[in-house]
Amino acid sequence: MTQTKECPLPELLPIAVLISGGGTTLRNLIQLAHTGELPVEFKLVISSNPAAKGLEFAREANIPTLVAEKSKGLSAEAYSQHIFEPIRARGAKYVVMGGFLKHVLIPPDFENRVINIHPALIPAYCGRGMYGRHVHEAVLAYGAKVSGCTVHFVDNQYDHGPIILQQTVPVLDADTPETLAARVFTAECSALPEALRKLAGGKVRVVGRRVHID
Repeated sequence: MTQTKECPLPELLPIAVLISGGGTTLRNLIQLAHTGELPVEFKLVISSNPAAKGLEFAREANIPTLVAEKSKGLSAEAYSQHIFEPIRARGAKYVVMGGFLKHVLIPPDFENRVINIHPALIPAYCGRGMYGRHVHEAVLAYGAKVSGCTVHFVDNQYDHGPIILQQTVPVLDADTPETLAARVFTAECSALPEALRKLAGGKVRVVGRRVHID
């Protein structure tokens, strides 16, 4: 009798997810993980907004949640500690910003371990104040023919860290901010999981500002 060897299951990448609003990025990741298409383990979901819809998605998936609001009197250093202490305690190796609208300082032990998805092709249409609808309005106002999304590591400047991967989408003559946003979000739903799969497989190396994918 011929015996077949069972393929070892891929090691799950322990992640925390930071959100501020609807949680559509989080919901996509949860669905992919549930079907076995994304090798991640959700250790914690942190929201800067206690009313964020994404908290409901996390609770439905039995993922621990935490609300971390940024009060006016809280320093940037204190807010960073408030975010990353529970992430460390839960054992998350990487942090995913899924529509997280607060600026947070990245501590040294999480350098190149925090990733963000931006709804444009960095370095265009990015920086402080460039999020959500504002991005797509700017793309249309400029008359750009392509847009897309960027998955990048997060540093202490807005939309500045090393780029992991990008996906492009066409900008159509009849586009509105809403139709363009929908097309870009479809790209995001494949780009971010692809980046996480590569991180889980140990295929990502960062040399200076350049990300090498083996």
